[in-house]
Amino acid sequence: MKILYATILLLSVILSLLFLLRVLLFKTGLIYITKKWWRSIQDCFHVYQFFKVPEFDESMQENHLYRKVSIYLSSLASIEDSDFTNLFTGKKTHDIVLHLDPNQVIDDYFLGARVSWINEVKNDTNCCRTFVLKIRRADKRRILRPYLQHIHITSDELEQKKQDVKLHINIDTHEHNRLWRSVPFKHPSTFDTIAMESDLKNKLRSDLESFLKAEQYYHRLGRAWKRSYLLYGPSGTGKSSFVAAMANFLGYDVYDIDLSRVLDDSDLKTLLLQTTSKSVVLIEDLDRFLMDKPTRVSLSGVLNFMDGVLNACCADERIMVYTMNGKDHVDPAILRPGRIDVHIHFPLCDFSSFKTLANNYLGVKDHKLFPQVEEFFQTGASLSPAEIGELMIANRNSPGRALRSVITALQTDGDGRGSLNIRKQLDDSSSRKSTGDSGEHSGIFSREGVNAMKDIRKLYGLLRLKSSKKSESFDRTPDRKDGQSTGL
Repeated sequence: MKILYATILLLSVILSLLFLLRVLLFKTGLIYITKKWWRSIQDCFHVYQFFKVPEFDESMQENHLYRKVSIYLSSLASIEDSDFTNLFTGKKTHDIVLHLDPNQVIDDYFLGARVSWINEVKNDTNCCRTFVLKIRRADKRRILRPYLQHIHITSDELEQKKQDVKLHINIDTHEHNRLWRSVPFKHPSTFDTIAMESDLKNKLRSDLESFLKAEQYYHRLGRAWKRSYLLYGPSGTGKSSFVAAMANFLGYDVYDIDLSRVLDDSDLKTLLLQTTSKSVVLIEDLDRFLMDKPTRVSLSGVLNFMDGVLNACCADERIMVYTMNGKDHVDPAILRPGRIDVHIHFPLCDFSSFKTLANNYLGVKDHKLFPQVEEFFQTGASLSPAEIGELMIANRNSPGRALRSVITALQTDGDGRGSLNIRKQLDDSSSRKSTGDSGEHSGIFSREGVNAMKDIRKLYGLLRLKSSKKSESFDRTPDRKDGQSTGL
């Protein structure tokens, strides 16, 4: 009997000790220390080999494998076991994205073998970020190539699901040889929302679709797989919105180059080297920059950027876009075929574009004031889409008031091209119908007069560029005059 009691007592003591040990290990840092010691003991019995995946190669081009590894590691569940993990919001508001902190280690398992990744970041500014793969030499021949292939496939699948478009801007300070800083690209502009002639819009959409399918064709010709566009016209005519619509249509990242921040011609080339495929490379207001006679970036540097040896070698699967207010005073060497493939003129608003804007801003496809607006456009009065858009935003709760504000702005057009007779008719008509729409007597543009146009032009500071001839919107041959341009 005593033996039975002693046995029970011994078992109770052992269970109590095990329970206390479990609490001690899992409720404190001892379990972590124990695992770390055991890992060190295991490492003593194995020979490891290390493989580095740097962010940039020797020519300072982006290493695409680095980006794929980064995407793959962020998808692993074991990233949560890292000592330090960065948390970011995803594309949707409630999405949380995890990224490995610098100099942290993450484990992965493939075909029964354990591998480790180290996010190595040195303090030396001349060194770029690097992922280091640690793998047992005994497992290397068996799993290395299949494992890297697995990373490629998985990261591609994750990218297709995510499809995040980013906006990259060049920065003054070069940290770790990185010249770009990126933010999510959330511009809502699409081909359906931009105010542009429908035939021209369809031609441009078709041109971009043809480009996406033309990789083998370009390579058979011995040319880089790229397409270049010149967008020119007065300020506020929608050039930037069109670039955003292109990026959203293609699903391409946007690299916006601010030439005032570029150090020299060599720095401009390096910026191109660090762009990725499937991207829109944008330089805005190129004519203004060249007219200022810059000292850091020369005309030769710009020409080589547009169509040099580097461009031919490193601009595959890219859309190059340049914007200008006008091309009359630009060096013809910039506009020649090969550097610019497609010329697109963005004129001031016409009645067709106005109806698109009215639908987008006010949800109005037809209105009793439309005929009066059309008469003003037919007499030559015109405004930029940005001016009309601001009038509609300010009076968005009352379509009638918004349209009357546009009529007043057209009536007080700076060039005075509107017909005086029509102005008199509109004055009489508006005075008779001023009480026609209920609730339309309040708002910053309810007093329809000259002040409305002054407020808009003060807001935008627009320099109006007028022309006595209407130029063709789409021109592929820069040497021809606008009225003689050809289509796609």
